[in-house]
Amino acid sequence: MGIILVYDITDEKSFENIQNWMKSIKENASAGVQRLLLGNKCDMEAKRKVRREQADKLAREHGIRFFETSAKSSTNVDEAFSSLARDILLKSGSRRSGNSHRPPGADLRACDKKSSRCSLG
Repeated sequence: MGIILVYDITDEKSFENIQNWMKSIKENASAGVQRLLLGNKCDMEAKRKVRREQADKLAREHGIRFFETSAKSSTNVDEAFSSLARDILLKSGSRRSGNSHRPPGADLRACDKKSSRCSLG
């Protein structure tokens, strides 16, 4: 129901490959699958090769959310996963009830950081 595309901000080639993955998703994934773009290693600013603006533009072109994260320092990791989970829940809730006007996070109550599970309400 969700796909996370991750590139390394210190590696231009990994960012270039995102376009190939987007094409593959369009051709092979279920219609309407939620996607999220992550630029990882934002803790390594001195070695940055991919500008944030480049990734932000790509995400807007594809109509998806974008976060810069650091797995090492946990920067934006929880926020990114929560955002994707919320989008999936909102979309699946809209499909079931026909209600697409619920506020973001309406079905996402809490996330347990130890188990990485979100409770539904």
